[in-house]
Amino acid sequence: MTIARLFTLLTLLAALTACGLLPEEEDKTKGWSAQKLYAEASQALANGSYADAIKYYEKLEARYPFGRYAMQAQLDVAYAYYKDEEPDQAIAAADRFIKLYPNSPATPYAYYLKGIVNFNQGIGLLERYLPTDPSQRDAGAAVEAYKNFEELVRKFPDSEYAKDARQRMIYLRNNLARYEVHVARYYYNRGAYVAAVNRAAYVVERYQRSPAVRDALELMALSYDRLELPNLAGDARRVIAVNEQQGSFAPDPAKVDEKTWSRSLWDYLEFDQN
Repeated sequence: MTIARLFTLLTLLAALTACGLLPEEEDKTKGWSAQKLYAEASQALANGSYADAIKYYEKLEARYPFGRYAMQAQLDVAYAYYKDEEPDQAIAAADRFIKLYPNSPATPYAYYLKGIVNFNQGIGLLERYLPTDPSQRDAGAAVEAYKNFEELVRKFPDSEYAKDARQRMIYLRNNLARYEVHVARYYYNRGAYVAAVNRAAYVVERYQRSPAVRDALELMALSYDRLELPNLAGDARRVIAVNEQQGSFAPDPAKVDEKTWSRSLWDYLEFDQN
């Protein structure tokens, strides 16, 4: 078949489809009530058939845009997208719910779900089973997750999700501080000592109660040594000494005395090194 004939055939098929002259795939959900659509969507979600759940939820929203089933479907579809590893769609669906129902009892969950989606972004299959350092991942999603949880706590401080959100905020804040130290160390290792000092100083100023502050001060002292600024290096070391004496440094929960075999292997292979 020549290209010209193939093009003509494709054009004809498109025209027939547009005119409704070709049979369409039968929609088995035709005639389903809102309750039936919601029940099937919920069952698909429970079974892990997330794509089917999304399809049913969206049909419910389109056909029955009002009522309690549509409202719940708009929230459930966000969770289905999250489970189907479609984070952008999940966040968009949660945002849509928040905009439509700002005073709903379920709105705190929508904020919480946004935080969870961002919290788990960037975690691949390898990172789920091996002990990688989360503070070395790109900080963008972590920053967004922190903002989501912060907004939840600010707007709904007494919600059932607030306690967990606060704990995740502490974890994220510590990781963000460690991320900045990684960046400062990167500069130091490449001889950019002024940049290393500035980044480390940012940690000291911005994350005062973070366990990463001690590492940042040590890096500042080393950088000042390299810059031949002994007075500033001495100041940094005196701050470390005073805080150690007073017990002011926050303990680092990421540092444990005993390592699992997987953590030991990971460290031996130096997979966390720059």
